[in-house]
Amino acid sequence: MPISRRNFLRNAAALMAGSSIATPQNGRRPNILFFIADDWSNRHASFFGVPWLKTPHFDRVAREGVVFTNTFTSNPKCSPSRATILTGRNSWQTKEAVSHNSIFPNDFPVYPSILGDAGYHVGLTGKGWGPGDFKVTGWKHNPAGPGYNKMTYKPPYKGMSNNDYAANFADFLGQRPAGKPFCFWMGSTEPHRIYEEGAGVRAGKRLADVKVPSYWPDNNLIKSDILDYALEVESNDQHLGRVIESLERAGELDNTMIVVTSDHGMPFPRVKGQIYEDGFHIPLAIRYGKNIVQGRVIDDFINTRDFAPTFLELAGLKAPASMTGKSFMDVLKSGKSGTVDATRDVMVIAKERHDVGRPGDAGYPVRAIRTKDFLYIRNYTPDVWPAGMPETGYRDVDDSPSKTFILSHFDDYFKLNFGKRPAEELFHLTSDPDCVKDQARNLDYALIMRGLRDRMEKILKEEGDPRFNGNASFFDTIQYTGPKHHSWENWIKNQ
Repeated sequence: MPISRRNFLRNAAALMAGSSIATPQNGRRPNILFFIADDWSNRHASFFGVPWLKTPHFDRVAREGVVFTNTFTSNPKCSPSRATILTGRNSWQTKEAVSHNSIFPNDFPVYPSILGDAGYHVGLTGKGWGPGDFKVTGWKHNPAGPGYNKMTYKPPYKGMSNNDYAANFADFLGQRPAGKPFCFWMGSTEPHRIYEEGAGVRAGKRLADVKVPSYWPDNNLIKSDILDYALEVESNDQHLGRVIESLERAGELDNTMIVVTSDHGMPFPRVKGQIYEDGFHIPLAIRYGKNIVQGRVIDDFINTRDFAPTFLELAGLKAPASMTGKSFMDVLKSGKSGTVDATRDVMVIAKERHDVGRPGDAGYPVRAIRTKDFLYIRNYTPDVWPAGMPETGYRDVDDSPSKTFILSHFDDYFKLNFGKRPAEELFHLTSDPDCVKDQARNLDYALIMRGLRDRMEKILKEEGDPRFNGNASFFDTIQYTGPKHHSWENWIKNQ
């Protein structure tokens, strides 16, 4: 059963005596297990009371650790989000890596390499940074670490990877030199599409249990698609459970910080790759045994660029000056729930080019700022289709039964998911968490919107965003490394 916020706070009060991070057991340096799902939305776990999901192992990490309610990526697409995690920099600070399916520059140190140089046993299974090309810039292996991918299995449903992530983690542990701490990136490719259509219903999941967000039609086709997604989330959770068992057998569970999160929201229209709340708001639970006060819910804003400096501080290392993120070890050590660091109250989000398919393979640049109550969005090319060109199939949205259905009905749902957007949007998240009631032209919010716009632009200027320092043309030079048949030029050629 999910644990209520009240019980979280009660547990925290009972444990306040141990409010600081303990010395690692037997003087050993702490291990880091970074478990990142591919396209997993915030709060999609049974821990949060979702009836169409069973995630007992995530629930265990949440109960025995800390849950963060406000964790965000600065760019809700696979490779840009993962670049921020690795480099400790916001998306617009990662040069070519700001765009999806690009190259990974070698200008910035990444935390796995730093830990490897400091004596950690480092590894990766599954999806690290990507998709894109890291070899062209001189990387010998994925920036997330050397690969451990030889163990395979027969996945339970079509479309899932045959990578036995948990077995590959066990293989990694078996190859660890005696006495070395480890840093492992476990990057599943689920619940990324494609799915086995109808598998969720055939597995016994109930359509009636699904609550559909207000930006999609409330029908059984959409619900069935969501239940297919749920099976892949549950498969991830089973791998997480087996990984925890491996740590227990090795005697390393309580000396390992387990971080469970995602790169961005689910692969559905108006979520993945889109600058709305459900696209960039991601789950985060952290377990570190008795080294932190357990059973807490923290509301501080955590940015994906904060992971790298946090891991380095945990290992007793100083983050390099290139990392603009801020370690949240102090928040973990505090023993407190709710708001711990009041300065963690804002998130800035960006998008340049995700997938291609527009003339010249141009992007759809966006900047946004998210506070406790509001989301302000600035769309820089409002005359362009935001989810990709109709002629090339709206390539900025993954193909799915949900996408096909919404595209077949030229109604308000089509407008919400695929229609052109105004230059400015404003959403009051407290009353409109689905971001469907734009308040940008409501005079009652005029001063609020101006204040958010000014605050966003000030942050972006200070952080060297090329769009605000006279070098926005740089973004148009970033080459696409993905499938060529998606490009506008190839589409024109084949007409």
